[in-house]
Amino acid sequence: MKEVKIKIKNLSVYFNYIQALNDVSLEIFENKVTCLIGPSGCGKTSLLRSLNRMNDMIYGFRMNGEILIDDIDIYNKEIDVVNLRRLVGMVFQQSNLFPKSIYDNLIFAPKILGIKDKTELEEIAERVCTQTSIWNQVKDRLDESALNLSAGQQQRLCIARALTVDPDILLMDEPSSSLDPVSTSKIEELLFDLKRNYTILIVTHNMQQAARISDYTAYLYLGQLVEYDKTTKIFTNPANKQTEDFLTGRFG
Repeated sequence: MKEVKIKIKNLSVYFNYIQALNDVSLEIFENKVTCLIGPSGCGKTSLLRSLNRMNDMIYGFRMNGEILIDDIDIYNKEIDVVNLRRLVGMVFQQSNLFPKSIYDNLIFAPKILGIKDKTELEEIAERVCTQTSIWNQVKDRLDESALNLSAGQQQRLCIARALTVDPDILLMDEPSSSLDPVSTSKIEELLFDLKRNYTILIVTHNMQQAARISDYTAYLYLGQLVEYDKTTKIFTNPANKQTEDFLTGRFG
């Protein structure tokens, strides 16, 4: 039985007088990969950043509607936003590693959360690097600058760093758009492993990637949800002509 992890109800998002999302409702299932697709400016990233309240930091942001994670309203005034962002990790399009060692990048968040024991920090670093299939490449280089890694390795390290605080949900905003095909393939293989333990949402412009990696796909256009269904259904027999036109390159 599928468990609903995130419920988005009648979500509208505004930045000053510009409406980015209009009355979007959908349910995200636990331990699945869900892709958000659509042309540039359709609201994909605004939706993604609503889920860990990153939009709160943008001047003029306001929203209507509800977002429930495990049936808890994340926009309730009692919510600890720092803790929310621990539970809902995010990986960006460009790797945003600190100009520090690989090890310091990995233990940064756990130390902020109060973990001081050196053995525990080392175990966390090894665990997340093993999860992201990068441990063998970095275990003898932990004191080196993280910026010395290749672009693909840096992005996997960003994913590893997001896992150090044990999130439930991973948000990814075009995590492989700047990577070569080999590195992209490794990221995609990684997602198949990670979804056993995490609920994953990805924004992508790559339709082939969405078809390969996701269980569910949501197509947005001009801030509205046009269609949302299992990826196999969306890509083989979409219910909406506009979705079909977008996927076949006739529109958007």
